[in-house]
Amino acid sequence: MRIVAATLPLLFLGTGLGQTPDPAPSGNYHRATGLLNQLLKDKNPDTRKHAVQALGLVGSREPYVAQVEAMLDDKDVEVRVAAIVSLVDLKNDRTASVLQKPLDSEVPEVSFAAAKGLWELQAPEGREALLSVLSGESKTKSKFITRQKREALRMFHTPKTMFLFVLQTGASLAPVPGLGAGVSSVEGILSDASISGRAATALLLSADKDPRVVQALRDALADKEWSVRASGAHAIALRNDRALATDLVPLFDDTKEAVRARAAAGYLRLESIKPAPVKPASPKRAGKR
Repeated sequence: MRIVAATLPLLFLGTGLGQTPDPAPSGNYHRATGLLNQLLKDKNPDTRKHAVQALGLVGSREPYVAQVEAMLDDKDVEVRVAAIVSLVDLKNDRTASVLQKPLDSEVPEVSFAAAKGLWELQAPEGREALLSVLSGESKTKSKFITRQKREALRMFHTPKTMFLFVLQTGASLAPVPGLGAGVSSVEGILSDASISGRAATALLLSADKDPRVVQALRDALADKEWSVRASGAHAIALRNDRALATDLVPLFDDTKEAVRARAAAGYLRLESIKPAPVKPASPKRAGKR
């Protein structure tokens, strides 16, 4: 499956509830799509993984969903796992059928990620697969899981996994219809051993309503630590405020691919959000005579 070009005519772009395609894409729009295309084709698997994780921020529309689906065939395991997480986050109508192939993967991380994703989508295959993981070796009748796979799944039972679950739950409390909660992007940032405590804080504050938070996140975009810049871009994207899109443009030229990818995807996400309609002023009532 090849990556769908970002230059498809706009009439092929899917639109979710509360979204509208940009009738006249700006230069920054083309820069963002071009940047993501470039990162998806990079020889470095970590770079491709960052791009796939970031695409979970854009929203469930084309060509972005098809681009993530194409990465399910990537030769790198971590890229394939990231693609599964992003697809589940985007909740496209065809995701359940697309995940059937990685469910049969011989690689434990990939098959488990697909099973977990299908379970989250309430697909029966996901429940059966996870039940086979839960059951004992002597009790399971499912052909999904092998002893080797079950041993490999121990890597998922860690305190960090629980922290990710709590963070993901908080991030997805009030998503905009048609836009993902950026779960894969969060996992990508937190999985790096060098992540700053301030970066994790930026992620936790992404939905905070305090007006001081917006300025703090803007300041984070210029931080000297890449993880803080990446977290700031992610958090600003999740605020779903179209007015913040231009704040991400300078990061298109960032030295770190993790930052560039999230800035580009965040920009496309915010540009897709339909501006709030302007309410007409109520006519003043005539005074009593």
